[in-house]
Amino acid sequence: MSDKRKLITHGQATPPFYVGVDLGGTNVKMGVVDDLGQPLSFLKIRTQPEKGPEDATVRMGEAVREVIAQAGLAHDDIAWLGLGSPGTMDIAAGLLISPVNLKGWDGFPIRQRLADHVKLAVAFANDACAAAYGEFWIGSGRAFHSLVLLTLGTGIGGGIIIGDLSIVGENSHGAECGHMIIDPADDARLCSCGQRGHLEAYASATAVTKRTREALDAGGGSSLAVRLAEGASLSAKLVAEEAAAGDRLALEIVDETARYLGIGIVSLMHAIDPNGVLLGGAMNFGGKQSELGQRFLSGIKREIDRRAFPLLAQRITLDFALLGGDAGYLGAAGIARLEHQKR
Repeated sequence: MSDKRKLITHGQATPPFYVGVDLGGTNVKMGVVDDLGQPLSFLKIRTQPEKGPEDATVRMGEAVREVIAQAGLAHDDIAWLGLGSPGTMDIAAGLLISPVNLKGWDGFPIRQRLADHVKLAVAFANDACAAAYGEFWIGSGRAFHSLVLLTLGTGIGGGIIIGDLSIVGENSHGAECGHMIIDPADDARLCSCGQRGHLEAYASATAVTKRTREALDAGGGSSLAVRLAEGASLSAKLVAEEAAAGDRLALEIVDETARYLGIGIVSLMHAIDPNGVLLGGAMNFGGKQSELGQRFLSGIKREIDRRAFPLLAQRITLDFALLGGDAGYLGAAGIARLEHQKR
Protein backbone atom coordinates (compact mmCIF):
# COMPACT_ATOMS: atom_id res chain seq x y z
CA MET A 1 0.00 0.00 0.00
CA SER A 2 2.89 2.35 0.67
CA ASP A 3 3.67 2.81 -3.03
CA LYS A 4 0.01 3.33 -3.97
CA ARG A 5 -1.20 5.26 -0.98
CA LYS A 6 -4.52 6.99 -1.57
CA LEU A 7 -5.44 9.84 0.74
CA ILE A 8 -8.97 11.15 1.12
CA THR A 9 -9.97 14.74 1.77
CA HIS A 10 -11.50 16.14 4.93
CA GLY A 11 -14.82 16.38 3.13
CA GLN A 12 -14.77 12.66 2.25
CA ALA A 13 -13.89 11.53 5.76
CA THR A 14 -16.04 10.11 8.54
CA PRO A 15 -15.20 11.49 12.00
CA PRO A 16 -13.93 11.00 14.65
CA PHE A 17 -10.26 11.15 13.66
CA TYR A 18 -7.20 9.39 15.01
CA VAL A 19 -3.44 9.63 14.57
CA GLY A 20 -1.51 6.40 14.11
CA VAL A 21 2.26 6.34 14.74
CA ASP A 22 4.52 3.43 13.78
CA LEU A 23 7.89 3.74 15.50
CA GLY A 24 10.71 1.79 13.89
CA GLY A 25 14.45 1.58 14.34
CA THR A 26 15.06 3.60 11.16
CA ASN A 27 11.88 5.57 10.43
CA VAL A 28 8.71 6.75 12.12
CA LYS A 29 5.58 6.58 9.96
CA MET A 30 2.39 8.35 10.91
CA GLY A 31 -0.91 9.49 9.52
CA VAL A 32 -4.35 10.83 10.35
CA VAL A 33 -7.08 8.23 9.87
CA ASP A 34 -10.86 8.56 9.95
CA ASP A 35 -13.37 6.27 11.68
CA LEU A 36 -13.45 3.93 8.67
CA GLY A 37 -9.68 3.53 8.50
CA GLN A 38 -9.21 5.89 5.56
CA PRO A 39 -5.99 7.96 5.70
CA LEU A 40 -6.18 11.72 5.26
CA SER A 41 -2.45 12.44 5.54
CA PHE A 42 0.88 10.67 5.87
CA LEU A 43 4.36 11.63 7.06
CA LYS A 44 7.63 9.79 7.58
CA ILE A 45 10.57 11.05 9.62
CA ARG A 46 13.93 9.52 10.60
CA THR A 47 14.02 7.92 14.03
CA GLN A 48 17.68 8.72 14.73
CA PRO A 49 17.69 6.43 17.78
CA GLU A 50 21.27 7.36 18.66
CA LYS A 51 20.02 10.80 19.76
CA GLY A 52 17.94 9.15 22.47
CA PRO A 53 14.24 8.69 23.19
CA GLU A 54 13.53 12.19 24.49
CA ASP A 55 14.81 13.79 21.30
CA ALA A 56 12.77 11.33 19.24
CA THR A 57 9.54 11.98 21.12
CA VAL A 58 10.00 15.74 20.75
CA ARG A 59 10.38 15.35 16.97
CA MET A 60 7.49 12.88 16.86
CA GLY A 61 5.33 15.47 18.61
CA GLU A 62 6.28 18.09 16.02
CA ALA A 63 5.53 15.63 13.20
CA VAL A 64 2.13 14.78 14.70
CA ARG A 65 1.19 18.46 14.66
CA GLU A 66 2.32 18.65 11.04
CA VAL A 67 0.39 15.59 9.92
CA ILE A 68 -2.77 16.91 11.59
CA ALA A 69 -2.37 20.21 9.73
CA GLN A 70 -1.80 18.33 6.45
CA ALA A 71 -5.17 16.65 6.97
CA GLY A 72 -6.86 20.04 7.25
CA LEU A 73 -7.76 19.41 10.86
CA ALA A 74 -7.21 21.13 14.18
CA HIS A 75 -5.71 19.50 17.26
CA ASP A 76 -9.13 19.31 18.93
CA ASP A 77 -10.46 17.25 16.01
CA ILE A 78 -8.25 14.30 17.04
CA ALA A 79 -9.86 11.86 19.45
CA TRP A 80 -6.87 9.64 20.30
CA LEU A 81 -3.39 8.74 19.15
CA GLY A 82 -2.12 5.17 18.73
CA LEU A 83 1.58 4.29 19.01
CA GLY A 84 3.06 1.03 17.77
CA SER A 85 6.60 0.36 18.97
CA PRO A 86 9.11 -2.48 18.75
CA GLY A 87 9.47 -4.57 21.92
CA THR A 88 10.20 -5.58 24.51
CA MET A 89 7.77 -3.43 26.46
CA ASP A 90 5.40 -3.15 29.40
CA ILE A 91 2.18 -2.07 27.71
CA ALA A 92 0.20 -1.48 30.89
CA ALA A 93 2.90 0.83 32.25
CA GLY A 94 3.62 2.44 28.88
CA LEU A 95 7.32 1.56 29.10
CA LEU A 96 9.91 0.31 26.68
CA ILE A 97 11.88 -2.41 28.45
CA SER A 98 14.76 -3.41 26.19
CA PRO A 99 13.93 -2.76 22.52
CA VAL A 100 16.45 -4.47 20.24
CA ASN A 101 16.13 -1.85 17.48
CA LEU A 102 16.31 1.12 19.85
CA LYS A 103 19.55 0.74 21.77
CA GLY A 104 19.77 2.80 24.92
CA TRP A 105 16.02 3.38 25.19
CA ASP A 106 15.62 0.85 28.00
CA GLY A 107 13.01 1.75 30.60
CA PHE A 108 11.82 4.86 28.78
CA PRO A 109 8.18 5.88 29.56
CA ILE A 110 7.40 6.47 25.91
CA ARG A 111 3.61 6.53 26.12
CA GLN A 112 3.51 9.31 28.71
CA ARG A 113 6.33 11.33 27.15
CA LEU A 114 4.68 11.26 23.72
CA ALA A 115 1.35 12.18 25.33
CA ASP A 116 3.06 15.12 27.01
CA HIS A 117 4.38 16.37 23.67
CA VAL A 118 1.22 15.87 21.60
CA LYS A 119 -1.35 16.72 24.31
CA LEU A 120 -3.44 13.69 23.35
CA ALA A 121 -4.38 10.41 25.00
CA VAL A 122 -2.08 7.68 23.66
CA ALA A 123 -2.86 3.99 23.16
CA PHE A 124 0.32 1.88 23.23
CA ALA A 125 0.90 -1.40 21.36
CA ASN A 126 3.58 -3.72 20.05
CA ASP A 127 4.32 -2.79 16.44
CA ALA A 128 3.53 -6.26 15.05
CA CYS A 129 0.27 -6.37 17.02
CA ALA A 130 -0.61 -2.96 15.60
CA ALA A 131 0.10 -4.21 12.07
CA ALA A 132 -2.06 -7.27 12.73
CA TYR A 133 -4.91 -5.04 13.87
CA GLY A 134 -4.54 -2.94 10.73
CA GLU A 135 -4.93 -6.03 8.54
CA PHE A 136 -7.87 -7.19 10.67
CA TRP A 137 -9.62 -3.80 10.51
CA ILE A 138 -9.15 -2.77 6.88
CA GLY A 139 -6.72 -5.21 5.24
CA SER A 140 -6.59 -8.85 4.17
CA GLY A 141 -8.28 -9.97 7.37
CA ARG A 142 -11.27 -7.63 7.34
CA ALA A 143 -13.68 -10.54 6.72
CA PHE A 144 -12.20 -12.56 9.61
CA HIS A 145 -13.19 -12.83 13.24
CA SER A 146 -9.67 -13.88 14.21
CA LEU A 147 -6.25 -13.92 12.59
CA VAL A 148 -2.52 -14.34 13.04
CA LEU A 149 -0.11 -12.03 11.23
CA LEU A 150 3.52 -13.04 10.77
CA THR A 151 5.83 -10.23 9.67
CA LEU A 152 8.79 -11.72 7.81
CA GLY A 153 11.89 -9.57 7.77
CA THR A 154 15.16 -9.34 9.67
CA GLY A 155 13.29 -11.24 12.37
CA ILE A 156 9.76 -12.61 12.58
CA GLY A 157 7.17 -10.50 14.35
CA GLY A 158 3.71 -11.70 15.25
CA GLY A 159 0.28 -10.37 16.02
CA ILE A 160 -2.83 -12.25 17.12
CA ILE A 161 -6.31 -10.75 16.92
CA ILE A 162 -9.42 -12.47 18.30
CA GLY A 163 -12.55 -10.42 17.88
CA ASP A 164 -11.56 -6.89 18.80
CA LEU A 165 -8.92 -8.19 21.21
CA SER A 166 -5.23 -7.96 20.44
CA ILE A 167 -3.45 -10.72 22.39
CA VAL A 168 -0.68 -9.06 24.36
CA GLY A 169 -0.42 -11.42 27.33
CA GLU A 170 -0.02 -10.91 31.05
CA ASN A 171 3.50 -9.50 30.69
CA SER A 172 3.13 -7.78 27.28
CA HIS A 173 5.02 -10.62 25.61
CA GLY A 174 2.09 -12.36 23.94
CA ALA A 175 2.08 -13.13 20.19
CA GLU A 176 5.87 -13.52 20.01
CA CYS A 177 5.27 -16.00 17.21
CA GLY A 178 8.80 -15.79 15.87
CA HIS A 179 10.06 -17.31 19.10
CA MET A 180 8.05 -20.51 18.95
CA ILE A 181 10.34 -23.52 19.22
CA ILE A 182 10.33 -25.62 16.06
CA ASP A 183 13.58 -27.51 16.73
CA PRO A 184 14.26 -28.82 20.26
CA ALA A 185 17.77 -30.12 19.51
CA ASP A 186 20.62 -28.89 21.71
CA ASP A 187 22.47 -27.78 18.58
CA ALA A 188 19.47 -26.12 16.93
CA ARG A 189 20.02 -22.82 15.16
CA LEU A 190 20.62 -19.84 17.39
CA CYS A 191 17.98 -17.10 17.39
CA SER A 192 18.80 -13.40 17.68
CA CYS A 193 17.29 -13.48 21.18
CA GLY A 194 20.00 -15.89 22.32
CA GLN A 195 17.87 -19.03 22.51
CA ARG A 196 17.96 -22.00 20.14
CA GLY A 197 15.42 -23.59 17.86
CA HIS A 198 13.08 -20.64 17.38
CA LEU A 199 11.12 -20.13 14.16
CA GLU A 200 12.95 -16.84 13.56
CA ALA A 201 16.27 -18.70 13.44
CA TYR A 202 14.99 -20.79 10.52
CA ALA A 203 12.57 -18.68 8.50
CA SER A 204 13.44 -14.98 8.84
CA ALA A 205 15.31 -13.06 6.12
CA THR A 206 18.41 -13.28 8.30
CA ALA A 207 18.01 -17.06 8.47
CA VAL A 208 17.45 -17.32 4.71
CA THR A 209 20.73 -15.49 4.11
CA LYS A 210 22.60 -17.66 6.60
CA ARG A 211 21.23 -20.95 5.24
CA THR A 212 22.04 -19.86 1.69
CA ARG A 213 25.61 -19.01 2.66
CA GLU A 214 26.00 -22.43 4.27
CA ALA A 215 24.70 -24.16 1.13
CA LEU A 216 27.05 -22.18 -1.10
CA ASP A 217 30.03 -22.87 1.18
CA ALA A 218 29.16 -26.57 1.04
CA GLY A 219 29.67 -26.46 -2.72
CA GLY A 220 26.15 -26.04 -3.97
CA GLY A 221 26.22 -24.87 -7.58
CA SER A 222 24.09 -21.80 -8.11
CA SER A 223 23.68 -18.62 -10.11
CA LEU A 224 23.87 -16.95 -6.69
CA ALA A 225 27.61 -17.61 -6.69
CA VAL A 226 27.88 -15.76 -10.00
CA ARG A 227 25.91 -12.80 -8.66
CA LEU A 228 28.11 -12.65 -5.56
CA ALA A 229 31.26 -12.78 -7.67
CA GLU A 230 29.90 -9.82 -9.63
CA GLY A 231 29.65 -7.82 -6.42
CA ALA A 232 26.06 -8.41 -5.28
CA SER A 233 25.37 -8.73 -1.54
CA LEU A 234 23.80 -11.93 -0.30
CA SER A 235 20.27 -11.27 0.96
CA ALA A 236 16.81 -12.80 0.97
CA LYS A 237 15.96 -10.43 -1.88
CA LEU A 238 18.82 -11.79 -3.98
CA VAL A 239 17.69 -15.35 -3.21
CA ALA A 240 14.19 -14.43 -4.35
CA GLU A 241 15.49 -12.92 -7.60
CA GLU A 242 17.49 -16.03 -8.48
CA ALA A 243 14.68 -18.35 -7.41
CA ALA A 244 12.28 -16.47 -9.68
CA ALA A 245 14.82 -16.97 -12.51
CA GLY A 246 14.77 -20.72 -11.85
CA ASP A 247 17.97 -21.33 -9.87
CA ARG A 248 17.73 -24.73 -8.23
CA LEU A 249 19.51 -23.91 -4.96
CA ALA A 250 17.58 -20.66 -4.48
CA LEU A 251 14.30 -22.49 -5.05
CA GLU A 252 15.33 -25.10 -2.48
CA ILE A 253 15.95 -22.33 0.04
CA VAL A 254 12.50 -20.81 -0.62
CA ASP A 255 10.81 -24.22 -0.35
CA GLU A 256 12.67 -25.02 2.87
CA THR A 257 11.63 -21.66 4.34
CA ALA A 258 8.01 -22.44 3.48
CA ARG A 259 8.29 -25.79 5.24
CA TYR A 260 9.66 -24.23 8.43
CA LEU A 261 6.90 -21.61 8.42
CA GLY A 262 4.28 -24.32 7.89
CA ILE A 263 5.53 -26.16 10.98
CA GLY A 264 5.26 -23.01 13.09
CA ILE A 265 1.86 -22.06 11.69
CA VAL A 266 0.40 -25.47 12.57
CA SER A 267 1.28 -24.89 16.22
CA LEU A 268 -0.49 -21.52 16.07
CA MET A 269 -3.52 -23.13 14.42
CA HIS A 270 -3.76 -25.79 17.10
CA ALA A 271 -3.42 -23.20 19.88
CA ILE A 272 -5.68 -20.46 18.50
CA ASP A 273 -7.77 -21.90 15.62
CA PRO A 274 -7.90 -18.57 13.70
CA ASN A 275 -9.87 -17.81 10.55
CA GLY A 276 -6.68 -16.94 8.74
CA VAL A 277 -2.92 -16.58 8.81
CA LEU A 278 -1.44 -13.62 6.94
CA LEU A 279 2.16 -13.06 5.89
CA GLY A 280 3.49 -9.51 5.96
CA GLY A 281 6.90 -7.87 6.09
CA ALA A 282 9.54 -7.27 3.46
CA MET A 283 10.30 -10.94 2.70
CA ASN A 284 7.36 -12.10 0.59
CA PHE A 285 9.21 -13.72 -2.35
CA GLY A 286 7.33 -11.61 -4.85
CA GLY A 287 3.97 -11.68 -3.12
CA LYS A 288 0.57 -12.74 -4.28
CA GLN A 289 0.94 -11.65 -7.90
CA SER A 290 4.15 -13.59 -8.58
CA GLU A 291 4.67 -17.23 -9.46
CA LEU A 292 7.35 -17.55 -6.79
CA GLY A 293 5.08 -16.01 -4.15
CA GLN A 294 2.35 -18.49 -5.00
CA ARG A 295 4.88 -21.34 -4.82
CA PHE A 296 5.91 -20.06 -1.37
CA LEU A 297 2.29 -20.05 -0.16
CA SER A 298 1.67 -23.49 -1.65
CA GLY A 299 4.70 -24.86 0.15
CA ILE A 300 3.44 -23.54 3.48
CA LYS A 301 -0.03 -24.95 2.83
CA ARG A 302 1.41 -28.32 1.90
CA GLU A 303 3.14 -28.51 5.28
CA ILE A 304 -0.07 -27.42 7.02
CA ASP A 305 -1.99 -30.19 5.24
CA ARG A 306 0.62 -32.72 6.41
CA ARG A 307 0.61 -31.72 10.06
CA ALA A 308 -2.62 -29.97 11.09
CA PHE A 309 -5.95 -31.40 12.15
CA PRO A 310 -7.76 -32.08 8.85
CA LEU A 311 -10.70 -29.77 9.59
CA LEU A 312 -8.40 -26.87 10.42
CA ALA A 313 -6.21 -27.49 7.37
CA GLN A 314 -9.32 -27.49 5.18
CA ARG A 315 -10.75 -24.28 6.57
CA ILE A 316 -7.71 -22.07 7.21
CA THR A 317 -7.13 -19.10 4.91
CA LEU A 318 -3.48 -18.45 4.15
CA ASP A 319 -2.66 -15.23 2.33
CA PHE A 320 -0.29 -12.31 2.03
CA ALA A 321 -1.07 -9.16 3.99
CA LEU A 322 -2.52 -6.25 2.01
CA LEU A 323 -1.38 -3.04 3.69
CA GLY A 324 2.38 -3.41 3.33
CA GLY A 325 4.44 -0.87 5.26
CA ASP A 326 1.32 1.13 6.15
CA ALA A 327 -0.16 -1.63 8.33
CA GLY A 328 1.65 -0.37 11.46
CA TYR A 329 0.40 3.20 11.57
CA LEU A 330 -3.07 2.29 10.31
CA GLY A 331 -3.36 -0.45 12.92
CA ALA A 332 -2.08 1.87 15.65
CA ALA A 333 -4.85 4.31 14.68
CA GLY A 334 -7.32 1.41 14.85
CA ILE A 335 -6.19 0.50 18.35
CA ALA A 336 -6.57 4.16 19.36
CA ARG A 337 -10.09 4.02 17.93
CA LEU A 338 -10.86 1.00 20.12
CA GLU A 339 -9.65 2.79 23.24
CA HIS A 340 -11.71 5.86 22.36
CA GLN A 341 -14.84 3.73 21.90
CA LYS A 342 -14.29 1.97 25.23
CA ARG A 343 -13.95 5.23 27.15
